[in-house]
Amino acid sequence: MELSLVLFFAVLMGLLLLLARAHPKAHGRLPPGPHPLPFLGNILQMDRRGLLKSFLQLREKYGDVFMVYLGPKPVVMLCGTEAIREALVDQAEVFAGRGTISSVERVFQGYGVIFANGERWKLLRRFSLSTMRNFGMGKRSIEERIQEESQCLVEELRKTQGAFRDPTIFFHSMTANIICSIVFGKRFSYKDPKFQRLLDLFYQTFTLISSFSSQMFELFHSFLKYFPGTHRQIYKNAQEIISFIEDAVEKHRQTLDPSNPQDFIDAFLIRLDKEKSDPNSEFHHQNLICTVLSLFFAGTETTSTTLRYGFLLMLKYPHITERVHKEIDQVIGPHRLPCLDDRAKMPYTDAVIHEIQRFSDLLPIGLVHMVTKDTHFRGYFLPKGTEVFPILHSALNDPHYFEKPETFNPDHFLDASGALKKNEAFIPFSMGKRICLGEGIARMELFLFFTAILQNFSVASPVAPEDIDLTPQANGIGKVAPVYEISFLSRPRD
Repeated sequence: MELSLVLFFAVLMGLLLLLARAHPKAHGRLPPGPHPLPFLGNILQMDRRGLLKSFLQLREKYGDVFMVYLGPKPVVMLCGTEAIREALVDQAEVFAGRGTISSVERVFQGYGVIFANGERWKLLRRFSLSTMRNFGMGKRSIEERIQEESQCLVEELRKTQGAFRDPTIFFHSMTANIICSIVFGKRFSYKDPKFQRLLDLFYQTFTLISSFSSQMFELFHSFLKYFPGTHRQIYKNAQEIISFIEDAVEKHRQTLDPSNPQDFIDAFLIRLDKEKSDPNSEFHHQNLICTVLSLFFAGTETTSTTLRYGFLLMLKYPHITERVHKEIDQVIGPHRLPCLDDRAKMPYTDAVIHEIQRFSDLLPIGLVHMVTKDTHFRGYFLPKGTEVFPILHSALNDPHYFEKPETFNPDHFLDASGALKKNEAFIPFSMGKRICLGEGIARMELFLFFTAILQNFSVASPVAPEDIDLTPQANGIGKVAPVYEISFLSRPRD
């Protein structure tokens, strides 16, 4: 009996401590939201279709700013274009912190340019931007690299001779080679087995991170981390990728010429050597590995996933594809390579690419932010350290900015005269100080790859357009395009 009482009071005290942690002392009113259960948080309000559905349902009741407890952890949700902009732009410094994504926390542990905070993040971001600019816009412009890679892709697609194929391997390979040329100083053959293994690991990992299992892990990671699950496979995949990166770093170390850096890794190693006597330097091995992993993963998966969705949409809406073909023929013709200067003369194609990005909604709940100090926002108090999700889906599907957000319609980005128009709610790369640092390269890739493919090929599906299903195979932190097959048929060049 006495042992039972001791256990009872131990459990009771544990629940009280969790409740205390879940309700931080506030110097003002916290955002509204459903009342949490001890430890379980708002599990009862979570929709079985995933976190995004849950958050959108709660928005209807609580408005654009509300608080949800993911397990015992309070997290603030920002919905709508105005709320997101007010936080990430108008109070940019305060909302510039990075929160944790539980499924990858064990991999990064706060290192690397995406998941770092404070002075570490500022130094790594500044270094990454300047270095990528140097190697992207230096001796050979990034535009030329993308053009060359697009021609490699065209040749690979011609070899398929119009057979129906899953396009994943092609889109992965070409986008990965652009970031590889900057980070590793080389491109890889599409047939390279080690390269293809890495790309498969990226695809698997992005799908796992976006899965329902990972969303549940986000709620109860402190408990579930001790059990088998997707989080362990994510970590295992990451370790294999890291092993490849470490081998590459070692090879760079052996051939390093401090007077003539060839790529991002060389530049980082030179800075590391320069500051090796400083015990507080952020230029050390772990930040190098995690930053390269961040750039490699983000530079590959984001653009390739967008293109996979894009060409599925071209199969679904052949009349749109036909108009893009017509504009390409008029502006570029069949013989020369598409270039960035063409974009201004091709408003319809540009609008289609914008709409692909909006509709594909790659990171629907955004990467988690964190407030860096106690702050007031829209009349609510957010204690320092509060994690914040800017729900990008709510902006990209904002009916105040897009007439029919649930439909794929390039007219969302065209004015009455057919010219491309800016839309304030178009924030696929997020906004503010944590905006995607590869945005410029990604926009170049999307235009040059998309136009090069459609300049050379017509596309066909084994499924009738009206039967093509656009439902993602996973929709969590990321949105993963469904698996499909496509045929690339050579267009006449006369």
